[in-house]
Amino acid sequence: MKVCSKGVWDETIPGIQFDENGVSNFCRLQEKMMADYPRGEKGAQDWNKLVAEIKASGVNKRYDCLVGVSGGVDSSYLLHLTQEYGLRPLAVNLDNGFNSEIAVQNIYKITTQLKIDLETYVIDYEEIKDLLKSYMKASMPWIDTPTDLAIKATMYKIAGKEGIQFILRGNDFRSEGKQPKEWTYADARQLLYIHDKYGSGIKLKTYPLLTLPKMIYTGLIKGVRDIRPYYFLAYNKQEAKKKLIETYDWQDYGGHHHENLFTKFSMAYWLPKKFAIDKRKINLSAQVISQAITREEALEQINAPFDSQLELDRSREYIIKKLELTKEEFKTIWNSPNKNTFDYPSNYKLIFWLANKFRPLLKRLYGFTPMSVSAKEIIDIQ
Repeated sequence: MKVCSKGVWDETIPGIQFDENGVSNFCRLQEKMMADYPRGEKGAQDWNKLVAEIKASGVNKRYDCLVGVSGGVDSSYLLHLTQEYGLRPLAVNLDNGFNSEIAVQNIYKITTQLKIDLETYVIDYEEIKDLLKSYMKASMPWIDTPTDLAIKATMYKIAGKEGIQFILRGNDFRSEGKQPKEWTYADARQLLYIHDKYGSGIKLKTYPLLTLPKMIYTGLIKGVRDIRPYYFLAYNKQEAKKKLIETYDWQDYGGHHHENLFTKFSMAYWLPKKFAIDKRKINLSAQVISQAITREEALEQINAPFDSQLELDRSREYIIKKLELTKEEFKTIWNSPNKNTFDYPSNYKLIFWLANKFRPLLKRLYGFTPMSVSAKEIIDIQ
């Protein structure tokens, strides 16, 4: 198995390429992004400029920004940061029926202590249950896509309703990396197709849909911008976690994105056991390149199990029961041939063309260049 000489990206990752020195194209993309979005003095200047714009946009309004919160480290600490910079956020949480109790309590503790208003959008459970089961029946790798798309749609919907122009998110490419499109690319067109093909026929009345025209309208006409502060600011996840625990009695919930129980199942059970996909290779490689951990530490973590077998089995049984699947139904789903995002219709080609054609405009709307394509394509077009 060939492994990147700088990180732990390997040949299990779709689209990976290595140069004569054994350095992967994913590593080159990571290094390019770090150069394009520097921290330090330049990052602070760019962020302070954005803060001024955010405050100006909120004059005579109740809120000047919206922060999506999950109860995890990144979004929780982002709420803390908004107070340090004098921002007036509205916190928004999506309830898909799988939030852990720890995550719910974390959100409550921080928003209460900081006196930040919280709006929780609840999707009818029958709808989200049908969508998640549809993605499992479609044998897609990233079966938590309905949640991801709903989170984005909810933030855009509430931002539009409240007249908020800036959405702040806790994503950090330095600790998360960039996933290959075959694993995680998704859009509303594909979701509707998969639900129509594999769903029970239930209508999506409460599930928020962000179609491509609606996303363009919200960004270009309504002027809503999607910003990642950690692209600019010095951010250390372990230090942030320590601060949250000491200041807000925040509680740790385990692994990356384990604040949601379906996401935990997707990451620790479905992907590695059905698809032999270990997303930690992307996350840990990014942390190696950003010097948060050493390559040796990353390799050690990769070789460690996601969790105990007992806990993994419990997670599987919980999901089977929660989704009201029989053991036979789950077995049939599990044994179905694996697919990826390009086995079903989507707007991928159109979105990639738009991202290439209107790159400067997108960078203004997002504060960064959206990257839902392959490492090779990104490097080739920049």
